[in-house]
Amino acid sequence: MNEQNAAMEIAPADGRLGILLVGLGAVSTTTIAGVESIRRGLAKPIGSLTQMATVRLGKRTEHRSPLIKELVPLAELDDIVFGAWDPIPDDAYDSARHCGVLKPEDLEPIADFMRTIKPMPAVFDKDYVKKLDGTNVKTGENKLELAEQLRADIRRFKEENGCARVVIVWAASTEIFLTPQRVHDTVESLEQAMRENHQAIAPSMVYAYAALMEGVPFANGAPNLTVDLPAMIELSARTGAPIAGKDFKTGQTLMKTILAPGLKVRMLGLNGWFSTNILGNRDGEVLDDPESFKTKEESKLGALEHILQPEMYPDLYSDMYHKVRINYYPPRGDNKEGWDNIDIFGWMGYPMQIKIDFLCRDSILAAPIVLDLALFMDLASRAGLSGIQEWLSFYLKAPQVGEGLYPEHDIFIQHMKLKNTIRWMAGEDQITHLGNDYNDD
Repeated sequence: MNEQNAAMEIAPADGRLGILLVGLGAVSTTTIAGVESIRRGLAKPIGSLTQMATVRLGKRTEHRSPLIKELVPLAELDDIVFGAWDPIPDDAYDSARHCGVLKPEDLEPIADFMRTIKPMPAVFDKDYVKKLDGTNVKTGENKLELAEQLRADIRRFKEENGCARVVIVWAASTEIFLTPQRVHDTVESLEQAMRENHQAIAPSMVYAYAALMEGVPFANGAPNLTVDLPAMIELSARTGAPIAGKDFKTGQTLMKTILAPGLKVRMLGLNGWFSTNILGNRDGEVLDDPESFKTKEESKLGALEHILQPEMYPDLYSDMYHKVRINYYPPRGDNKEGWDNIDIFGWMGYPMQIKIDFLCRDSILAAPIVLDLALFMDLASRAGLSGIQEWLSFYLKAPQVGEGLYPEHDIFIQHMKLKNTIRWMAGEDQITHLGNDYNDD
């Protein structure tokens, strides 16, 4: 192996890994229950790249395709310890029962374990999530003091559970729509705004600040304005803690990032894409508030425009109409249904239509994303990769990127970037699929 392909120096995944989840609702309890079921041999880690996916190395003729977890040092599932914050005091078992994602026959065998996970008091403000309320909430003079309480929680959790490392994943509700302001420009201005209880400092930012100050990786699974701020990027660089965001890519947007690249590579035109959803879980209730929906809408609308590049292909995409709707419908619970009507056109402008009816399970799709993000963020931290982890865009609706870059939404390009990053970490050659190296000289 030549020098430029030398493997990265990655600290071993020794000891316990604490995964602290902000929010102990449907997504978090489904994640926790799934991991524990897998550990007990009751389930398979379906949907998880870190547990099931392979990565090809070298030429196809070499037949080298190890599991990702065999190629790079990921934490073992048996070494994971879970914790959470939530404004509702229910333990993970009661919360999972209330959320109704898992059938009793899947939840009861691990009830003993789920009952041991009780949420710490949360940093919560009803001004930012108007459809929720709770009693398990921290109080303090200002938001900086609340951040200090979170930092104390992190240190205490780490010590009490004998954790060598911790990662934090935001799996809580969507906050109201916010835009970047000058208070977000630097760490110092952010801290001053927190002292002053500035309205531009949402609870998710308090969690992110606390995590980064503790050197803990932070992944944002909601469309909130959280780590995609100059101050958070600066703090990440300062403490060496990786960041990634935002918004887990699960149902309807997953379908868009699969299908839209296919339309584009075939140079098929798009007149319009109408999307509507019904769901009845806590997320649906929160999104019934127009201010929270605005945050989600911004996240869901961006993928098509970035994939199709209408400025580059005006004949095909400059006049496309894209509409997204989300409707709260309690009877459906976590079983979300997404309808898409897609009006396309082809040779000589002749119109065609595609219809999608995706009856998905929101938390079932999100749970392996939470696990993978936590394990990969821990890997990034041990590899010394601070700052934005763009290689994890594969999991996110609105990927965070560096200044001056546009986000890549094509799921197949994202997948290639993720696997090439893993190859690079392991000191293996990148895969280009060029194929010329198979030809005779």
